[in-house]
Amino acid sequence: MRRNSGNAIRSAFAAFSLVMIAGPQLAQADENPVADFKLANGLEVVVIPDRRAPVVTHMVWYKVGSADERPGKSGIAHFFEHLMFKGTPKHPAGEFSARVAAVGGRENAFTSYDYTAYFQQVAPDQLRTMMEFESDRMRNLVLTDEVIEPERNVILEERSSQVENSPDALLGEEINATLYQNHPYGVPIIGWMHEIEKLNRADAIEFYDAYYAPNNAVLVVAGDVDPAEVRKMAEETYGQVARGPELPPRIRPSEPEQNTKRTVTMRDARVSVPNFSKQWVVPSYTSAEPGEAEALDLLSEILGGGVRSRIYQELVVKQGIASSAGAYYQGNSLDDSSFAVYGSPRGEATLDEVEKAIDAEVAKIATDGVSEDELEKAKQRFLRSMIFARDDQSGMARIYGSTLTTGGTVRSVQEWPDRIRAVSVEQIRDAARRHLDQRRSVTGYLLPEEGDRT
Repeated sequence: MRRNSGNAIRSAFAAFSLVMIAGPQLAQADENPVADFKLANGLEVVVIPDRRAPVVTHMVWYKVGSADERPGKSGIAHFFEHLMFKGTPKHPAGEFSARVAAVGGRENAFTSYDYTAYFQQVAPDQLRTMMEFESDRMRNLVLTDEVIEPERNVILEERSSQVENSPDALLGEEINATLYQNHPYGVPIIGWMHEIEKLNRADAIEFYDAYYAPNNAVLVVAGDVDPAEVRKMAEETYGQVARGPELPPRIRPSEPEQNTKRTVTMRDARVSVPNFSKQWVVPSYTSAEPGEAEALDLLSEILGGGVRSRIYQELVVKQGIASSAGAYYQGNSLDDSSFAVYGSPRGEATLDEVEKAIDAEVAKIATDGVSEDELEKAKQRFLRSMIFARDDQSGMARIYGSTLTTGGTVRSVQEWPDRIRAVSVEQIRDAARRHLDQRRSVTGYLLPEEGDRT
């Protein structure tokens, strides 16, 4: 489905970070270099040649997400993602999607805190058609009350089914709202129910006019294409769209210093196996000091990135007390993001035992660090994953799109492997000491209706 809920997008961020890890190797070989240029109206265009199959991925990324919404208007970014599938005077509602289906293609869209993206994957001879449709709806949507009100009801139903009916989703929202005391990352991407109910035509038009313009967008084309031909098609389609108003820098409210350990507990009759997660606010690739985000990425891999990680080996393999356990770092954000550890007990073990065991693994790295061999193996796992990313054309487009809409550049994508290789064991230890302080954590517990954690 093209209409992803905000909570689903948030949950996917951890998995998407793995794509980000794999991505920078996607700087193409010399014979197929990545092209990066701007049209006269400000649209940035990135072309990633990949001629192994006659397929092309066409993506438009707007530099606006839920964290850019005005107070009281939560959900408007995601709401507008839905409205983009309505009609224009040139193409009635449903025509664009019908055309994609008719040529055997696929389409989707997604909203995050920092960007909104739309894509189609089709045969190369359909690329110009996709550009014509997509550039048309960049400025020409028909937004009447007859369009707005039914779609708002769709969003309300989506929130009811995917968030209100999910204990995990509800707890996730409460954890985020507690973790971020001042920053809009604490507001759900899909929006709060009572604010979605009040979104209207004026809100939609104001949002559209402010953010949907070529000078606030990035076009990424990956696949069996020639950069010169893509440039010509882009100039003839997107290049005809007028430049929008100049937008101020994307400066959001910053987080105050956090000096308290906080807990969020939710009980629900639908929960059969309890679980917990512990999170910290940490720098992202955009806000971090040089080498800091790379160290956090490798720390998450060593601590809980997979079956070779410390948490998995200790809790799942050796002690046998956890059915699941791990860690993840959400580094691809415009502002300070989050680092998390999580776990769920197995058999007769308790949630407290799992939490204490994970805390112990965090403390070991903060106190004793990691060995050169352990760090080198983690780096190699990261770098080897790049090989698999090369086989995912849409993943390649997402890597560049997400980077360019959160403060990065094509060059920063391409230089990422060297920055990973440069991380030292001291940086791993320092990242754990500095950022994974129990006194500044937020822990969420999802528990059955009866009983306790012990």
